Amino acid sequence: MRSRASTGFTHRPYSLAMGFYGEQVLPRIINKLGDTKAVREVRDETCKGLHGDVIEVGFGSGLSVPHLPSTVSGVWAVEPSETAMKLAQSRVDASPIPVKQAGLDGEKLEESDDRFDAALSFMTLCTIPDANAALGELRRVLKPGAEFHFAEHGRSPDEKVARNQDRFNPLENMFVGGCNLNREIDALITGAGFEITRLRNFYLKGGGPKTVSYMYVGAARNP
Repeated sequence: MRSRASTGFTHRPYSLAMGFYGEQVLPRIINKLGDTKAVREVRDETCKGLHGDVIEVGFGSGLSVPHLPSTVSGVWAVEPSETAMKLAQSRVDASPIPVKQAGLDGEKLEESDDRFDAALSFMTLCTIPDANAALGELRRVLKPGAEFHFAEHGRSPDEKVARNQDRFNPLENMFVGGCNLNREIDALITGAGFEITRLRNFYLKGGGPKTVSYMYVGAARNP
């Protein structure tokens, strides 16, 4: 893949199967909602400590790029939405850190084993259809001892909130691009074989109803 810093991204052809809303409207909504002050603070927290070559699954519109520390030498972006990648262009152009497109599917990464120094996921594990497969792929492409940094919303420990998450999950799935409200993010990560080294749980301030704003923010080590 070629770096946008010198040549530009290569996009996949537009697919009608994505639908106008999913391909054209939803990425723009997420681009706005993902750039509030509260979310930017979480991005700073999540990106802190990243270094070397980093693979980001669910790159979206590149909202994490301005938050990357100078210790990052390059970012490999995995993102299926052409619109999101176009929205990312200005952030990529402004970044001193080169960004390369690295495929469309987090469940089947196109990179070699033990390739990356770190990985990043921000509000992505809620949406990938087979999160277990995606986490397995991250383990495969990460070097032993490398860290996976994540910030995800998911299942609340509050029984009332969790019941509402289960109740409204089909609607969330339908209207927010396959997003799930009720995934237990820490269980998914440890179930894939990662060792969580830090974890902070909280309701995101200004993040909407509790059903959508319970956060898992932290890092996990690839043994």
